Amino acid sequence: MCPLSLKLLVNPADERMLGGGGGADGAIHQAAGQELRTACYCVPEVRPGVRCPTGEARITPGFKLPASHVIHTVGPIYDVYSNARASLCNSYRNSLSVARRNNIKYVAFPAISCGVLGYPYNEAATVAISTIKEHCNAIKEVHFVLFADDIYNVWLKKAGELLRN
Repeated sequence: MCPLSLKLLVNPADERMLGGGGGADGAIHQAAGQELRTACYCVPEVRPGVRCPTGEARITPGFKLPASHVIHTVGPIYDVYSNARASLCNSYRNSLSVARRNNIKYVAFPAISCGVLGYPYNEAATVAISTIKEHCNAIKEVHFVLFADDIYNVWLKKAGELLRN
């Protein structure tokens, strides 16, 4: 397989990386098939029940997804983390770093931490877009896959503000 054809989907996982829930994480696991859950079980725990700490990223194959790989990253719970912004920035930055190390040039991100984790859309869009702008070297394309019109509209407005020039 030509490395330039590699495509990647970022999964907003929880620290266990086992799917099981709703939202994007559950949908990605369901679409990828049982093999993704099995691959996630093979990721070593860094402490009991934690395969991917908040702000870090891990990679698995994509299995039945239209992506060769999945990067699992854990975003912060907005009201719980004292420095949620730094943790969210780390989720995007570490996902890009894993993609670069695996010679992946095309990455699709969700709005990490914006679902049940409660991150305000405007703040999350600022962190996501500015972090990717700063750290996307060696990545050919970055896409945002956004579930709802309200999230899409905030991201579009923020991209217009932050990506001028």
